[in-house]
Formats: sequence, structure tokens, C-alpha cells
Amino acid sequence: MSRMLVDADAIRALADILTETGLTEIEVAEKDNRIRVVRSAGNQVVQAVAAAPAAAAPAAVAPVIAPVDVSNHPGAVNSPMVGIAYLAPDPSAPPFVQEGQAVTAGQTIMLIEAMKTFNQIKAPRGGTLTRMLVSSGDPVEFGEALAIIE
Repeated sequence: MSRMLVDADAIRALADILTETGLTEIEVAEKDNRIRVVRSAGNQVVQAVAAAPAAAAPAAVAPVIAPVDVSNHPGAVNSPMVGIAYLAPDPSAPPFVQEGQAVTAGQTIMLIEAMKTFNQIKAPRGGTLTRMLVSSGDPVEFGEALAIIE
């Protein structure tokens, strides 16, 4: 079995692409090596697999689970309810805020639809929105980290 050298910079770059594009999964392959990065509700899973020898039957690849709990981050804005997140007041409007933008305490950063009611989610403190952890239309759970304000 050959050993794959893990390129941490490549994994970070792939994770950044997921965040920037809103994709949930990306995979790159080079010769017998491949790197697969999967994002799910704020968590990122990284999978690096060396290809099996040609004589071996292909095996199903199980994802490596590496949960990252950002809900305890000091700047986390956690969901107060279960519902569907919306980052803009309507589909044709620009988002309430974007990553890197300064926000003030009490400023609306998104909506959560619950039981056909749109609830404003406001910034609990002023600062810079460093990460938006959900996309428009994503289902969210109570206590789930939605964004990071630092």
C-alpha cells in the first residue's frame, strides 16, 4: 500500500472553495491519490484516500467524521429556533450582510422561517461578520451556529 502525503494547504484551499461557493462537496484526484472535502451544516469532513490496486475490487468509501463544534465559539450567533434560514429579505434582494462586513448590535443578519413566520435574527453584538455558516434555504436546528461575529 502506498502512503499518500497529505497537503494541508490543498485541503485548506478546497475548504475555502466550499465556503466561497456554497458547495457541500469537492473532490480532486491526481494519479492514485484523491482528496475529498465535504461540508455539512457547519462541519467539514476531509477524506484523503489512496486508490486501491487495480486487482482489488472497488470498496465503498465511508466518510471520515471530524465534527467541528463552532456553537461554543465566543462570537457564534446560534439559532434560537428550528426553521429555514434565509440570508436576504427575498430571492432577488441582496443579502442582509456579507462575510467581512461590519455589523452593529441589533442589525438583522438573516431570517429564519418557522411555522410560516419569518423571524429576524439580529446581531447580538457589534463587530465583523467573519463567517456565515449557513446558506439561504438551509434547514437549521435550535442552538446551531449560524454565523461568527468577531
